[in-house]
Amino acid sequence: MAVNGSFASPLADANFAPGLETDTAGFLGQIYSGLNGYSLILSLLLALVAYDQFKYIWNKGNIVGPAWKMPFFGPFLSSVYPRMDEYKAKWASGELSCVSVFHKFVVIASSRDMARKVFNSPAFVKPCVVDVAHKLLRPTNWVFMDGRAHVDYRKGLNGLFTRQALETYLPGQEDVYEKYFAKFVEISQKENNGKPIPFMPIFRELMCAVSCRTFVGHYLADSAFKKIADDYYKITAALELVNFPIIIPFTKTYYGKKAADMVLNEFAICAAKSKARMAAGGHITCIMDGWVKSMLESEKYREKVAKGISVEDSDKPAMLLRVFSDWEISQTIFTFLFASQDATSSASTWLFQLMADRPEILDRVREENLAVRNCDRDQKFSMDILEKMTYTRAVVKETLRYRPPVIMVPYVAKKDFPVTENYTAPKGSMVIPSVWPALHDPEVYPAPDTFDPERWISGDAEKAVKNWLVFGTGPHYCLGQTYAQLNLMAMIGKASMHLDWKHHITPLSEDIKVFATIFPMDDCPLVFSQRD
Repeated sequence: MAVNGSFASPLADANFAPGLETDTAGFLGQIYSGLNGYSLILSLLLALVAYDQFKYIWNKGNIVGPAWKMPFFGPFLSSVYPRMDEYKAKWASGELSCVSVFHKFVVIASSRDMARKVFNSPAFVKPCVVDVAHKLLRPTNWVFMDGRAHVDYRKGLNGLFTRQALETYLPGQEDVYEKYFAKFVEISQKENNGKPIPFMPIFRELMCAVSCRTFVGHYLADSAFKKIADDYYKITAALELVNFPIIIPFTKTYYGKKAADMVLNEFAICAAKSKARMAAGGHITCIMDGWVKSMLESEKYREKVAKGISVEDSDKPAMLLRVFSDWEISQTIFTFLFASQDATSSASTWLFQLMADRPEILDRVREENLAVRNCDRDQKFSMDILEKMTYTRAVVKETLRYRPPVIMVPYVAKKDFPVTENYTAPKGSMVIPSVWPALHDPEVYPAPDTFDPERWISGDAEKAVKNWLVFGTGPHYCLGQTYAQLNLMAMIGKASMHLDWKHHITPLSEDIKVFATIFPMDDCPLVFSQRD
């Protein structure tokens, strides 16, 4: 066979190289130009979507949750407009389930045992409320402390909620109730001619007034209180934007932050007034006074020790405190208002509605309150009286079980959290113990959807301490749980003796609206009148 010895490979022929270089440059140029502009943005967006989905699926693991996530946003609208039926469906789907909203992966613990595990795992989780709450309460607030710092700070507050301390606050609370009960009648009879109107907003104002009187006494001017009562709604509304990472001007979070700033400034002014009054020997009338007086007593003790003056053990303060700044005191008192305002507003609304719809229960509350006062309905509150109100206490506890104000408590995982043997919540995720399922467990509370105060007297409800998660459990349980229950008992007991009220039942009365806490969907339309 003849061989063409003149043939040379194009790749080995230098004469072909310029053409090859030109073709390669043109090919790369076409790719580069094709990646410019919209196509480059689209490619980047698709890559981010793919990463967002992959991260969600990876974090989800084997627990219940949507098969995929709406890119970036997730079920954002469900966070802004939460529905109780959707929450119940999520709880029923499994003891652990998940969603992902914006940048935050959320694990929901539905069963009692899973909820308790979260509450009792301070090594892995800490309270986080929602993202915007850090901006409203301030990141340095004590409620966001962890470990030993939180324990020590909390010890300094325990003395504000003893039996003796709680009795000190009763006269101020009773003054507020008398004022607002008269206002209820005036609103119903004079302003609305006996026609029902939604009382939920008015109950919110009432509970704000009671809280402010209990926490800061008379240091808060009436004009400042009215401003707080009116604007606190904005703080609550700001929390609707669950997991929204930033505050955008002229949005609910923006106005909520401005309202929070106003409250903090007013409370700081109150703190300065309390320090001056306590230093001058004034007596305690509110929580702020009690705390400031403990600081001043601790300071005097340290000064004596530093000077070498002998101090009897009996004169040593039970808890040595440093003197906190006005701003630090303000932040702490604001957390008390933050914790109590929405929860007690919810509980008081349901209490008045439930009593109106169940007159036989209201009659028993009225009879008991008259009996413990020897039929003198004008006798003032005292701890002795409140502690004798067995049935009223049962009514309050059943209200808190039947319609728990706080249905979930957000925590954040400080590190990977092995919730079960088969699932670990990733670091940075929200881990949310749910309260409602434990309080509606038919094995513990027979007929859980029935309002039955007797279960706390003749039944076994008091024994179900593991299910009683109304105030949480573990190192961050609610510091004011005794105060909250006594406050509600005092309110409904006094109202039963001095007021009559009727509930205008609507098709939405038993439906639940979620607004930070829970309320009747129709905002509880009532008519009040003076009881003879």
